[in-house]
Amino acid sequence: MRNTRLTALAAVTAALMAQPLAAQDAPTEAAADSCDVAQFTMGLRFQQQSAEIRALQLQAYNIATERLHAAVDGVADPAKLAVVTDLDETVIDNSALLARDLANCHTYDAWDTWLPWERDGQPTLIPGALEFLNHANDMGVTIRYISDRSDQQKVDTLATLTALGLPQVSEESVLLLGPPKVERRDLVSKDHQIVLLLGDTLHDFDGRFRKTPLDQQKGTVTEETAKWGKEWIVFPNASYGTWSEAPLTAWAAKEVIEPWE
Repeated sequence: MRNTRLTALAAVTAALMAQPLAAQDAPTEAAADSCDVAQFTMGLRFQQQSAEIRALQLQAYNIATERLHAAVDGVADPAKLAVVTDLDETVIDNSALLARDLANCHTYDAWDTWLPWERDGQPTLIPGALEFLNHANDMGVTIRYISDRSDQQKVDTLATLTALGLPQVSEESVLLLGPPKVERRDLVSKDHQIVLLLGDTLHDFDGRFRKTPLDQQKGTVTEETAKWGKEWIVFPNASYGTWSEAPLTAWAAKEVIEPWE
């Protein structure tokens, strides 16, 4: 990973190194200078440990439930409607893998430790996910899981989702990495009306976000203002994303230190 982040961010994260990262310790402060991935520590700690992330996740599923009720109201055959959801960091929480890699000073967004995690890892559920998906299932709405997990390891992902008790888990309902997500969504649209898209990455919603510059993504977000919280429900993910190497915008004024009394 390129060293493009600000040294101020590195200093903040180095100060966090003395604190535990879940069940494992983050790299020591002495190692932080040579461990570029340590700069992810604060974001990953927020993603895994904060009460605020839980509140945001529950808030997203509460909004999704309201929108689902509105979509189903008066529909003769709810099975013709579909909820399409991402898996990782939307339905299931993989932060234990990321914390392990960070503790080993391994750049986890190289994704070279992901396949063993798909086979043998034990992700947990995002708060509110099971309740929402069970509710959609009880309402008779079709659920489709679209994820960029490995299609070659689909049997492992199916086993994981089944063990977590998620509804409508099958070969047909779980569409993994192969064609871009937009094409997999198009497959769902052939037989169903997609009424909700849920995800933590913007290409979970629209192909215009895939492999495009960050400024362009921001522009598309603004163009689609009316869809956020209505048709598109986005989940917070502070642990990885296309934004992770974007430079920070700093206040240009000279630093003045005034301690609180």
